[in-house]
Amino acid sequence: MNERPYDILVVGELNVDIILTGDVEPEFGQVEKLVDDFAVCAGSSAGIFAASAARMGLRVLFGSKVGDDLFGHFMLSELERVGVETHFVKVDPTIKTGASVALSRGQDRAILTYLGSIAEININDVDPSWYTMARHLHIASPFLLRGLRPAMPEMMRLAKKAGMTVSLDTNWDPEEKWELEGFFDHVDIFLPNEQELLAITRENELERAIEVMAARVPLLVVKRGEKGALAVRGETREQVPAFPVQVVDAVGAGDSFDGGFLAGWLRTKSLRNSLLLGAACGALTTRQFGGFNGQPTWEEAWAFIQGRLGE
Repeated sequence: MNERPYDILVVGELNVDIILTGDVEPEFGQVEKLVDDFAVCAGSSAGIFAASAARMGLRVLFGSKVGDDLFGHFMLSELERVGVETHFVKVDPTIKTGASVALSRGQDRAILTYLGSIAEININDVDPSWYTMARHLHIASPFLLRGLRPAMPEMMRLAKKAGMTVSLDTNWDPEEKWELEGFFDHVDIFLPNEQELLAITRENELERAIEVMAARVPLLVVKRGEKGALAVRGETREQVPAFPVQVVDAVGAGDSFDGGFLAGWLRTKSLRNSLLLGAACGALTTRQFGGFNGQPTWEEAWAFIQGRLGE
């Protein structure tokens, strides 16, 4: 294959994350409760993934749509700061950039999202020439991308036809319908977390869910939080433990994992080493507020792994 100018194409959502931290439960009835801290951070599954991949040394091209507002320009500047190419992100003055408010408690969180620009992205915002500009297409958050979602299976088909490989991370379905017809027809790597995998396969036991999904996709990678991560490719199965760290904020850890894993996979590292890179990226970003913060470079991730495992 001729060299392409980018390693990864991401067409997805961009929104800010307003993160509140504290061991509290929100309560209606005009009840005011205090949190321990807050931060306004660059967010979105696709954005956090793109930042992680770029920090890991991959050349990332991003296609999206944001509002001509404070949050939209903030997201563009944050992506550019970490080296993501945003030239093809449209700025639309008629819409508001999406935003999520997350209440974070340790490794768990509750999230409220205003879709705004997220739901407005559609196939007209995708240039078919992009499929010849990158080696790999990453699809994220189809359940939030309501305008683009119907076209995503065709996007994956066109990407494969153009010689790309394709990965998918659905994230959670707010409506819990889990309708994904056509989404596994052209995917090379599926990257769910454990809860998403159980919901998508409609199974109650993890091993059965793995068996069902591994028969549908060439490579299944399951993120299990503090239990680590595993990958299944045919008869091959690899598993790595989580790296213990002091968790400050778990928002975006799974997306950072994806960036680390794909950085290894696209550089033809072993399945185990790709999992370790994913686990390192996921762990390190939890030590700071915000999905973009704390994401390691390739060298930093390997140094962290070697320091913990002595490899």
